Amino acid sequence: MTQASRTSAYRRLSDHLDKNSDGYGPLRGTLGTARMGMIWLAANLVVTTLLTGTLFVPGISWGLAVGMIVLGTLIGGSVLVLVGNMGTRTGLATMSLTKGSFGLRGSFLPVAANVIILMGWSWVQAMLAGVTVNFLVEQATGFSSPVLFSVLCQLLVVCLAIFGHTGIARVEPWLALVILAFMAYIFTTAFLAYGPADFAAIPQDAAAGWTPVATLDVVIATAISWTVLSAEFNRLARTQAAGMIGSGVGYVLSTVLAMTLGATAIGYVVLDGGEAVPFDPTVIVAAFGAPLAVVIFLSVMATNTMVVYGMVASVVNMAPSRRVTFLPTAIVLGVISILGSTWLALLDQFTAFLTVIGALFIPVFAVMLVDYYVLKSRHYGRDILRARGGEYWYRGGVNIAAVLVWLVGAGASLLLTYRVPSPIGATIPTFVLSAVLYLAWAAATGRIDRTRRPHVHLLDLPEESPARADR
Repeated sequence: MTQASRTSAYRRLSDHLDKNSDGYGPLRGTLGTARMGMIWLAANLVVTTLLTGTLFVPGISWGLAVGMIVLGTLIGGSVLVLVGNMGTRTGLATMSLTKGSFGLRGSFLPVAANVIILMGWSWVQAMLAGVTVNFLVEQATGFSSPVLFSVLCQLLVVCLAIFGHTGIARVEPWLALVILAFMAYIFTTAFLAYGPADFAAIPQDAAAGWTPVATLDVVIATAISWTVLSAEFNRLARTQAAGMIGSGVGYVLSTVLAMTLGATAIGYVVLDGGEAVPFDPTVIVAAFGAPLAVVIFLSVMATNTMVVYGMVASVVNMAPSRRVTFLPTAIVLGVISILGSTWLALLDQFTAFLTVIGALFIPVFAVMLVDYYVLKSRHYGRDILRARGGEYWYRGGVNIAAVLVWLVGAGASLLLTYRVPSPIGATIPTFVLSAVLYLAWAAATGRIDRTRRPHVHLLDLPEESPARADR
């Protein structure tokens, strides 16, 4: 094969991927409530959500853990739904929407943080799949190499993200039905062996270091971690009602089911005389059999593919330019994700990882929601699509106030988590503080738009004239 033919094949693939990726700019959604609900149901029926539930028991009682899971999911889910609705109303992805509040250049900061967070999620999920596959192979053959299987799983994920993300998106709701069926099997097995009273009577282990407030923070942080992709999904909705109801019901149902399943599965292990090792898929696979391992593997392949794809899309959509294209970006980020999947020690720091997510993105979403729904009167204009200049240029392309509020909010979150424990946790005070600070700045500088402009999708707004358009 000649160099010219190889180059041509690469160029054809690159052009095909650019044409079939979401691309830069707004999209008009076509999906109804049921379809949106299935997308969100599928997205969060993943092993990381399930294993998060194993963190809480027996640190706190099983019943209290379930209560905190429901409460935290409702609180965090409300932020997810509101940010997602911004995507439905404008047609823009989550990180593109940060340009409205942080500025056309200031938005690069949350985009960079988003790529780092999604990379971390990608590593964690690849490791969990690799550890699970390694457990089955070791049981069957005696051969063990969790690093090798983690790398192979992530290699498959990267290939699917480049070549098969559209197919995964179509099949993921059907995988969700399979996972739901197996969840029903696990719940049935657990509650036929032990009644709810037995689970509620599991002795609490104070040495585990968990409290109801800490549990609530982790559950809310899980919702925040999904909010970075909420507008990506919800801009596919045909109407605001379809997006909000579908995402609300789908996310809450999937999270409560998955985390409660994790808490129940680890409770079953304890009641059966086993050791409660948190965030270890092999513990519950040993208790419930190989079919659970298959479900874990499939859920990771489906969800992690969309995580890697979302990571690439975030970088490609940073600026209205074709200089950053899909294929080379996917290759670079894919190689990093494969190398990072060898860092198995990250699994021992999962709660710290969730804490970092909360610290980074709770202030971002507080600023975004106040900016869009209050300051901008639920309206972003086509200037948000420009490379420079216009309404969202602020000062040199950066809204310094938003960046400062972000830094203060992130610092407050870490302070409340590690130095000055709050009786209501860190996530809620951080969100309120960030929202109040940003709103106070806007009121003091007269930046609140009190006009009631009608809602118009960005695709329905008139194009700017060639003289003003940025090239």
